[in-house]
Amino acid sequence: MINLEEILYQRLVSWFQDKKEKTIVALSGGVDSAVVAMAAKKALDKNAIAVTADYNTLSSDELTSAKTIAQEIDIHHKIIKYNELDNTQFVKNDLMRCYHCRTELAAYLLREAERMDVKLIVDGTNTDDLMDYRPGIVALRENGVKSPLVELGINKENVRNIAKSNNLTVFDKPSNSCLASRIPHGTPVTFEKLRRIEKAELLVKSIFNVRQVRVRDHQNMARIEVGKAEIKEMFDTDKLSVIDSKLKELGFKHIVLDLSGYKSNENINVHSINKKII
Repeated sequence: MINLEEILYQRLVSWFQDKKEKTIVALSGGVDSAVVAMAAKKALDKNAIAVTADYNTLSSDELTSAKTIAQEIDIHHKIIKYNELDNTQFVKNDLMRCYHCRTELAAYLLREAERMDVKLIVDGTNTDDLMDYRPGIVALRENGVKSPLVELGINKENVRNIAKSNNLTVFDKPSNSCLASRIPHGTPVTFEKLRRIEKAELLVKSIFNVRQVRVRDHQNMARIEVGKAEIKEMFDTDKLSVIDSKLKELGFKHIVLDLSGYKSNENINVHSINKKII
């Protein structure tokens, strides 16, 4: 008996087959773009190309994940490098930071598309993403990037089930975002802050054996968020003492644990921003 995920995956494959276009998939390292890339590869074979941007705000874990995904689905994978910190609009870190980020990303993707004679660029945005504050999605749409998951009505749960049934190792990978999202709006983004955040999150993951981690950088204070189901793992006084010491070595003066757990960006003006997406 064919289940829902098999039907949805076949629709995703057919979406690419119907387009009959050489395609670039913006591969981030997460499960959403992994499923899109897998479907594109199945539909288009060598005419599907995965492109990952390494732009300083991408953690090394995410870059490694993107490489692993590309190997698993056997898709041609290109990594483009640029320094997002050269973008003054991005660095000032206002409420439209993600818009400036994705506008720049789109420009690089369009440049790669022109070099490779590609007419179609897609990303891994799913329908659940439209419920959050995502000005970056608007920027991609303005530059012609398509979201097949959104067009087909596929949500995050569907994506994870498709990935699991196709044996993708990232099927249960926690959602992630660029390291700059850990810095409060209005506080400039710097290379030093990004590297400190990355090191801090790796330490929390290794010491407490938790998977979903954010270390919010409030200048002198590090605010640790972990997945709500994992908060109980944090209540170990010996480990708390170790992480307190380790994060203070990175330059933080105060270390706190957010007892409400991990949460994505606040839903600020979601509908006024996202009504432009579809």
